[in-house]
Amino acid sequence: MKLTCLTILLFISIMAHAQNNFRTTQTKFERVEKAYAEKWETLEKFLKAAGLGDGFSMIINAYKSEGKLEVWLSGKADKKYSLFKTYDFCAHSGTLGPKVMEGDKQTPEGFYYLNAFNPMSSYHLSLGINYPNSVDLERTGKDRKPGNDIYIHGNCVTVGCIPLTDEKIKEVFILSVEARNAGQERIAVNIYPFRMTNENLKNYARQYPMQLNFWKTLQKGYRWFERDRSLPDIKEFKGKYVIK
Repeated sequence: MKLTCLTILLFISIMAHAQNNFRTTQTKFERVEKAYAEKWETLEKFLKAAGLGDGFSMIINAYKSEGKLEVWLSGKADKKYSLFKTYDFCAHSGTLGPKVMEGDKQTPEGFYYLNAFNPMSSYHLSLGINYPNSVDLERTGKDRKPGNDIYIHGNCVTVGCIPLTDEKIKEVFILSVEARNAGQERIAVNIYPFRMTNENLKNYARQYPMQLNFWKTLQKGYRWFERDRSLPDIKEFKGKYVIK
């Protein structure tokens, strides 16, 4: 029994050390270190005021038409997320509707998660999303390339990514590092064509009727979050999102 308890304690210690190392590893890069020096003191004050000083998990919601990126945070003891901060897109690319193939300049639409932290990006700092997922690949088909390298990044140019300017990406990058450092393996990034109210869906569907069925699927996730302030169970099955 003693050996088992010691093993468990050792495992917990190793996991905690590994999590803390994520921040340490990132801040070894000059741009991240500088971002923390410039932004962390103010961010930490707001986090503590929101009761999030002991760590948090994070969700990113982005709306293409409105050009808004929202950061939602939840404390360790909370079941619901609260809006922490909203950032404006610095530039737009393409039109409404999902990304279909390489070179179409479209920003993806769908349910994703962060899969890369790039502290040496060509666009200052950048956070990669896991595009293309299986839903995107089904849409693209076998005869076309889906494209890749979709990021939330600095600077103010885009051919499908979400640029926020260097100053804004510093904050979003830091918050993402902190969520990852607190143990969140997957930080959700939900990219919607617009705020998916019934009225907006009806109006935009007149302009883009071919997207209506796909957008109705996204709307299920949007409504769930608006109602419960938590993520639904989202699966990818046979080229579609299944939301429960």
